[in-house]
Amino acid sequence: MAAISSLSLKTPTKIQSLTKTHYSIPLNLPFSCRSKSKRTGSIGSRTRIRCGLLIEPDGGKLVELFVEESQRELKREDALKLPKIKLTKIDLEWVHVLSEGWASPLKGFMREDEFLQTLHFNSIRLEDGSVVNMSVPIVLAIDDSQKNLIGGSTSVALVDDENNPTAILSDIEIYKHNKEERIARTWGTTAPGLPYVDEAITHSGDWLIGGDLKVIDPVKYNDGLDRFRLSPAELRDEFTRRNADAVFAFQLRNPVHNGHALLMTDTRRRLLEMGYKNPVLLLHPLGGYTKADDVPLHWRMKQHEKVLEDGVLDPETTVVSIFPSPMHYAGPTEVQWHAKARINAGANFYIVGRDPAGMSHPLEKRDLYDADHGKKVLSMAPGLERLNILPFRVAAYDKTKNAMAFFDPSRPQDFIFISGTKMRTLAKNKESPPDGFMCPGGWKVLVEYYDSLAAAENGRVAEPVAS
Repeated sequence: MAAISSLSLKTPTKIQSLTKTHYSIPLNLPFSCRSKSKRTGSIGSRTRIRCGLLIEPDGGKLVELFVEESQRELKREDALKLPKIKLTKIDLEWVHVLSEGWASPLKGFMREDEFLQTLHFNSIRLEDGSVVNMSVPIVLAIDDSQKNLIGGSTSVALVDDENNPTAILSDIEIYKHNKEERIARTWGTTAPGLPYVDEAITHSGDWLIGGDLKVIDPVKYNDGLDRFRLSPAELRDEFTRRNADAVFAFQLRNPVHNGHALLMTDTRRRLLEMGYKNPVLLLHPLGGYTKADDVPLHWRMKQHEKVLEDGVLDPETTVVSIFPSPMHYAGPTEVQWHAKARINAGANFYIVGRDPAGMSHPLEKRDLYDADHGKKVLSMAPGLERLNILPFRVAAYDKTKNAMAFFDPSRPQDFIFISGTKMRTLAKNKESPPDGFMCPGGWKVLVEYYDSLAAAENGRVAEPVAS
């Protein structure tokens, strides 16, 4: 993949002034190269941050959980003497998330009090009485044999699939993993077929282990994309370097089309109208676990690259980076986590669309969540009061302009809504979408991806080679 430095936006959607809820306005797209920085972000606790001051991380400081470089070998030796817990791929993604401070002020996998507050309140109360949002449990499951192996030890080593020490969890607490309660309160249903549940919970252990985490080496995937995995501290440094006085974040797990670009550029225009001088877009594709029918990360990043190469977004005002969190598909509950994590990365505006983090009901022919509940919940969620929520207007293909435009209900006959299903069908059949729906380079990548699916043997999907 060519080196994509960074990205930006240009025109349309509408921002309301903030009242008792923390609403504002719309949406998306960016890239930046990784720098090595220890900066933990700066000051500013108000919703509207100006003059280069970034919004404070939750709890007042970014909590990074790395072992000092000079101590790594010593800690590696210590880890070899401890009881070991082997991490799954999703466990390792959570270690990554915790280690870089995305979940600040968490200091490790949740102990029981943090777990219960997360499940029942979608927030955690800190020692000073303040509340931070935390809507999805970040927990580590173990089974009976692992619990017995730990015995009376107060620390455990977390190891990768080759038994290499990844981290040490200390001052541990082991408590019951009530899976049904966790699933019901996170997803609002216990219906079979929830992707994350099937992947990470159903067959996991009946105990949870929490404690203070120290990660020996920063998590790397060696997949050609590590340079795009900017930590919150690195993103804050990048925004400061660019003299950003507002940062608006857009998360996606799908290919970018021109409707997204319209929403993103419109957001920047509206922020400029509000008086900001240099709003910067954080285009932040989700890079952790996703369900089987989502476009894989490598292909999405290649598609985003083509979108940038075709000039759809401006690299001067856009930063593209990968968000390492796994995807739950837990709708209004999960979207709070997505928003909260971006505060820790320095964003003070968050773009939210229709049915964020949603999915189809696993058993019935309907969406699992109400399409508007995500943005409504974000506007009221405890601990997110400092974040401006930007709900975007609906974009569709305008036949009179041969381009994506904001839907005009006075002339519905002029618009075509191209669903994700329709887009996938066109790409699989190597058919072209209407001119102006997606840049040609980006569409070509999608066609190549679905072509690779058809040709794949034994269910294995070919991946584009990152250059």
